[in-house]
Amino acid sequence: MNVRHLINVSDLTPREVIGVFDESAVMKSRLRRGIIENCLAGKTIALVFEKASNRTRVSFEVGMTQLGGHSIYLASDCIRLGERETIPDVARTLSGYVDGVVVRTYAHSTVTEFAKYSSVPVINGLSDHSHPCQALADLFTVREKLGRLAGVKLAFVGDGNNVARSLASACYRLGLHFAIASPKGYELEDEFVSKAHDLVPEDAGSVTKHRDPYQAVKDADVVYTDVWASMGQEAEARQRRIDFAGYQVDGKLLAAAKKGALVMHCLPAHRGEEITDEVIEGPQSIVFEQAESRLHVQKGLLKLLMASPEA
Repeated sequence: MNVRHLINVSDLTPREVIGVFDESAVMKSRLRRGIIENCLAGKTIALVFEKASNRTRVSFEVGMTQLGGHSIYLASDCIRLGERETIPDVARTLSGYVDGVVVRTYAHSTVTEFAKYSSVPVINGLSDHSHPCQALADLFTVREKLGRLAGVKLAFVGDGNNVARSLASACYRLGLHFAIASPKGYELEDEFVSKAHDLVPEDAGSVTKHRDPYQAVKDADVVYTDVWASMGQEAEARQRRIDFAGYQVDGKLLAAAKKGALVMHCLPAHRGEEITDEVIEGPQSIVFEQAESRLHVQKGLLKLLMASPEA
């Protein structure tokens, strides 16, 4: 039996993604009614985290508990990947103890190498290249709020970072139109966009790059932003605040989108920089519903990757 990993959004087919969304919606409804799931009873997942975490850690830990399983949190100073032990040694050792691993790291090569040597499912909880769990939870939220995905326009204002990369891939594969506005030097890579186009089925969406945020949000159903300086980029924060001036999601920019457009942010937010309090606390914001979706969608992913076929 081949082990399935989730390193990038493209590791799942569009049909599988919709299946995860459907399963997540069912489990969310059952949870609201107090119905307990036990599809991962007796199973354990290891959370190998080199980066600090709020949503990723808590949602995976709670998700495993709600599915009848258990989790073990291993912070950066516990293992010291590649320093105290090699990545292959850690991957092979943990494979003998646990039923799955979530890796949250800086270098994307860390999670890909870990998956190469792991005999249990590995989930990318974030790397500097991609954040598939975030993107999938985001589109699950969009589907819940709008009742559809195909034809939806999602405008991303900010850095062409790991979240933007995963969102672009997910949108294109599921028939949404992804428009991103970034200052010069911070765009999504042309090579990434071209490669994404080669990996999608018929009825795909689109990915467009803009310099002007007002052009990107025109007719958008969803306006999305993220911090200007992510973890590991703290030394660049001052310069980035200069470079991203004019890319703030405020009331004026939101008014240029479709009337009633939803507002999303993957959090944590630097209020007053990439987004204003007026917008994130406004009636169009679904930021905290989006955050809750991490729990439900990750339960769907855990069930897909780790549950026995009869579960």
